[in-house]
Amino acid sequence: MKKPDYVYVTYIATTPEKVWQALVDTELMSQYWVGPKSDCVRVNVSDWQPGSRWEHQRLDEARTVDITGTVIESKPPHRLVYSWARPSEADDTSKHSRVSFDIEQHIDGLVKLTVTHDELDAQMLAGVSGGWPMVLSNLKTLLETGRVLPRAVSVA
Repeated sequence: MKKPDYVYVTYIATTPEKVWQALVDTELMSQYWVGPKSDCVRVNVSDWQPGSRWEHQRLDEARTVDITGTVIESKPPHRLVYSWARPSEADDTSKHSRVSFDIEQHIDGLVKLTVTHDELDAQMLAGVSGGWPMVLSNLKTLLETGRVLPRAVSVA
């Protein structure tokens, strides 16, 4: 039985180079890669070369790693592909999923970004189905306006 896929397509008023930069630059990532609460800021850390490790790190004191993987393909500014695994499953490639970012010039001033996350287990599908829309909406808003969407504040 084939594992499920998650696909998200958005159009961004920018250039392919700026989308690429936002996908690999931790300074930009720290502005848009957030969860539903303001304390959920994360970045993806790597040199983005094929075969290199990458880590999805929290911006906490310990730089906690929530997800890890290997860069599979890196063709700036058009395509980035990496494996995606829970740290406890990093050594078991049968437990890895894969994320592909396809960046295409659509029409003048408009870029089509397609994010495909495939080979997902049910738990990861549920997580990314809620996560990717927030992250990618923030990315789009940041590139188009210079700011991200308002963040929810935790109430104690």
